[in-house]
Amino acid sequence: MTLAGLKMIDRRRFLGLGATVAGVAMVAGCTGSAGQETNAGGEITGEITVLTNRTDLAGTALPAYAKKFEAKYPGTKVSFEAVTNYEGDVTTQLSSGEYGDVLLIPNTVAVHQLGQFFEPLGGIDELKTRYRFTDEKAFDGQVYGISLGGVANGLVVNRRVWGLAGVTAPPTTPDEFLAGLRAIKDKTEAVPFYTNYKDGWPLSFFNSQRAILADPAINEKFPADPAPWQPGKVAYLADGLLFDLVAGGLNEKDPLTTNWEGSKPMIATGKVATMLLGSWAVPQMRDAAKAAGADPADIVFWPFPYRTGGKFHARIEGDYKAGVSSTSKNKATARAWLDWFVAESGFAADQQAIPTVVGQPLPTALKDFQDTGVELLELPAATTNAGKEDEIIKESEIDLAGNIYRQKLVDIARGAAKGDKASYFAELNKRWGAAQSRVMK
Repeated sequence: MTLAGLKMIDRRRFLGLGATVAGVAMVAGCTGSAGQETNAGGEITGEITVLTNRTDLAGTALPAYAKKFEAKYPGTKVSFEAVTNYEGDVTTQLSSGEYGDVLLIPNTVAVHQLGQFFEPLGGIDELKTRYRFTDEKAFDGQVYGISLGGVANGLVVNRRVWGLAGVTAPPTTPDEFLAGLRAIKDKTEAVPFYTNYKDGWPLSFFNSQRAILADPAINEKFPADPAPWQPGKVAYLADGLLFDLVAGGLNEKDPLTTNWEGSKPMIATGKVATMLLGSWAVPQMRDAAKAAGADPADIVFWPFPYRTGGKFHARIEGDYKAGVSSTSKNKATARAWLDWFVAESGFAADQQAIPTVVGQPLPTALKDFQDTGVELLELPAATTNAGKEDEIIKESEIDLAGNIYRQKLVDIARGAAKGDKASYFAELNKRWGAAQSRVMK
């Protein structure tokens, strides 16, 4: 699938939604009934424009969904505006006031700015009984965007290659994982771990492992911590594993030449063994396997190699959240589309995503993931410290959800930049702590 930009990092995800998920800019909202309950009023008719970063679906699958919506609501017309550089271009459109009727909320919009650009969809307490991930684009109790589907975070692996190295079950510790990667390097021709350093956005998934400590208050606590890169803390565990595997020569030989699209057939055919991504990537890699004549069943999803209380934990989160533009001239139809698309279109199931609607079944890939013994956790957003983490990120210039500081981490680990793990983590703690003290005072 063609991936388009994302977070300040281009994080492509499965839905053409996020990080780079492959994000789709279509929108999310409530079910038809829920939407009508919170609709500001107006007749559901006329034309709307939906921004999408799913350039691969804009001329095929998305118009097919639109036809079904138009059949349900005669007199409506849904058009799609495909945006390749979604984050950058749509952020510019926001400042101009012309950004369609329904769109994925760019990650550049801080939570306190949501009401400036998007219509409120309802209260968190009301919507959370029907939808997952409702607090992820909310502020002051109001929801402004709802995900088109969710993802779990973990490892996409070629289990045939891991099996050749003698590993048939997910490693339970970072040391076990590194030992497995070394066995792959010694016993096979495969690249043990592929960083996708050049594209950059896949490195952001080392920030998506907060559930491994099984602490439901982690998002509240993280901005309150002046030194996250210390032993036993999630930033140290995740970024430390990236450093160690690169320092051990367990990644691609030249990170500067990695290629996201090229990596898909590489892992599908066993030339690469492992990547850290979201569950959205599993169907993409399996499709690549089919295209290459390899066995799609070789591609599976494993938990991050860390257990708390004897159990794996993985975060599930919504991908890009979509909302209704505050400048839309047809908000009733925009909201109706958003509601219908999330609850009735079947898009999440088609994309093997976690459905936003509570009670709808998990996709096959996630059921298999659960069979590894992992507990799936939805981590609540910060409330007392809402928006503080974004402020610290800006102030410290440490792009937690991006790729710049982790690319430097990789460079240090491979000997292309000065320093070592201890000195770099000390630098990160110093910068973060200074910013944190100003923001949290």
